[in-house]
Amino acid sequence: MPNQLINETSPYLLQHAHNPVEWYPWGEEALSRARDEDKPIIVSIGYSACHWCHVMERESFEKDSVARVMNEHFVCIKVDREERPDVDAIYMDAVQAMGVRGGWPLNVFLMPDAKPFYGVTYLPPQNWVNLLGSIRDAFADHRADLAQSAEGFATELNLSDTERYGLKQADPLFAPETLETLYRKVAVKVDDEKGGMRRSPKFPMPSIWRFLLRYYDVTGNESTLRQVTHTLDRMALGGIYDQLGGGFARYSTDDEWFAPHFEKMLYDNGQLLSLYAEAYSLTKRPLYKHVVYQTIAFAQRELLSHEGGFYSALDADSEGVEGKFYTFTTPELSEVLGDDYDWFAELHHLTEAGNWEHRNILHRTQTNEAFADRMGWSPGELTEKLDKTYARLMAVRNTRIRPGLDDKILCSWNGLMLKGLVTAYRVFGEPEFLTLALRLAYFLLKHMRDTRNGRLWHTYKQGRARQAGFLDDYAAVIDGLLALYQATFTESWLTEADQLMQYVLTNFADPNDDLLFFTDKNGEELIARRKELFDNVIPSSNSMMAENLFTLSLLLDRPTYAERADRMLGRVQPLVQQNADYLTNWAAQFALRTYPTAEIALVGPDADAFRADIDAEFFPNKVLSGTTDQSTLPLLQQRGPIDGKTAIYVCYNRACQLPVMRVAEMWQLVK
Repeated sequence: MPNQLINETSPYLLQHAHNPVEWYPWGEEALSRARDEDKPIIVSIGYSACHWCHVMERESFEKDSVARVMNEHFVCIKVDREERPDVDAIYMDAVQAMGVRGGWPLNVFLMPDAKPFYGVTYLPPQNWVNLLGSIRDAFADHRADLAQSAEGFATELNLSDTERYGLKQADPLFAPETLETLYRKVAVKVDDEKGGMRRSPKFPMPSIWRFLLRYYDVTGNESTLRQVTHTLDRMALGGIYDQLGGGFARYSTDDEWFAPHFEKMLYDNGQLLSLYAEAYSLTKRPLYKHVVYQTIAFAQRELLSHEGGFYSALDADSEGVEGKFYTFTTPELSEVLGDDYDWFAELHHLTEAGNWEHRNILHRTQTNEAFADRMGWSPGELTEKLDKTYARLMAVRNTRIRPGLDDKILCSWNGLMLKGLVTAYRVFGEPEFLTLALRLAYFLLKHMRDTRNGRLWHTYKQGRARQAGFLDDYAAVIDGLLALYQATFTESWLTEADQLMQYVLTNFADPNDDLLFFTDKNGEELIARRKELFDNVIPSSNSMMAENLFTLSLLLDRPTYAERADRMLGRVQPLVQQNADYLTNWAAQFALRTYPTAEIALVGPDADAFRADIDAEFFPNKVLSGTTDQSTLPLLQQRGPIDGKTAIYVCYNRACQLPVMRVAEMWQLVK
């Protein structure tokens, strides 16, 4: 018999709907039952592409003997961390306060009032059963101690960020000296030999390399650029990147970018599109263009819904085996490739026994240019050979049982994808990229916005939107819309972005602080209301929102937006200076603000062509506004073509220089 998860839309919850555990979704029904029956609560948090979540389900949650213990003594709640990042964040903070290293599956034990007292990640079945018995006995025999512990953790969770980190309001200091301090904090942890940060496993962490690109733009420090390009090369050539089909896995389990944890997440790939497109605009490396085009093709082929939104993730496992879909045995490769096997094996580091668990991960360390030179071929000859061999291997791979698809559509992740598609269009000018971006923007505003009050929904599946949006939903969508306006000069996108910003300032504000809450004041009340400050694999919602406020302030001449962004940056500056490697999206803003931002207005019949010429070059410290005719937008008001020809107006701090008529002349003004 199915449990209470059977009516949910989350693929992760539905995976557990036929467990013998009497799972409930997070909500008042389960919480009320815990209070009424005076039972402790198990909150088990994971996501559909999580390998160890699957393992724990098979070993424990599918076993009748384990389920009997859980059902008799606990109220059991399953949470999809991607649907409920607010619940996940609170209990992850609690577990880390307990001294436990966080991860998923995250299993947290709560008192009947939902306050946490203990937590663990994955446990083998016997350890899990033993823990259940210990918790059951402690709840019966030492309840007062558990309640006191839970109260302490709840108090810790409710500390304000000012109290927690000693943050004080101060004016931000935008200066080269500040930027140098931030750079040194990050650079010392970069792995100059293998790329990425000096740790294992290795995550892509796009905001780190985005910050370093902006630092390079300000300083021209060539060693910084080498750090970025070496990392991007290693990731693009490594096993973390799907050499056949495109797209990045979530992380590399080793420090060589070799063996990935094979799940593919939309949030990684959306951000990495932006990063590689930006890096191409600076370096013009063919590898980066290849990554962008192939990753968009992957997302379009495997994650795009018929309505225009993108699904969340592909699982690491297929047929119960991690990576089986993506890897090959040596006999398979030899049979498919024939005479091409030897050079292909050399390029991809294949071995007779298999380079990973008796199978082969396609993994490279040399660019096409370097390997072709070694073989005495031209780069074009190697590209032709690779296209043919990859096509043959893809034909074989496409006959296999595919990894599971998490087909819920998340607002924030689609906002990141929107920004990635728009950035790719701005750099490469590929019309298909803009078509995908426009379709996605229309989808978000039609299906993931509540027409009654203007708020965003967080998740959507099969025609049903649910869960009030979180701050990261607004931050990512606003960022994508601002990029879309600057790519198309269609003013409605700018209007939509500003309307969402006004909703945020009304409903996410803290009356005692300029930093914004993660949850809407009209949303569900949990045991704590948190703010998101630290940048992780996704930048923090507050850091993204500060950048959005500043960009909107320039495009719409809203000084109050810039003032608020400055107060946010001033509040966190001491924390960023101490921990820049964990706050790199904040650090990127200090890089951009070291010098004034160029406000560039393009007015005339060639505004779109001029925009394309400007965007083809790396120049992050700018905002673009444009029209082929006339506009009431502040940067465009009372400005027009000159003698019928397109004019370029460059302004700093709302003071404009004389117009110029060619993009080359504009570069002289801004450089």
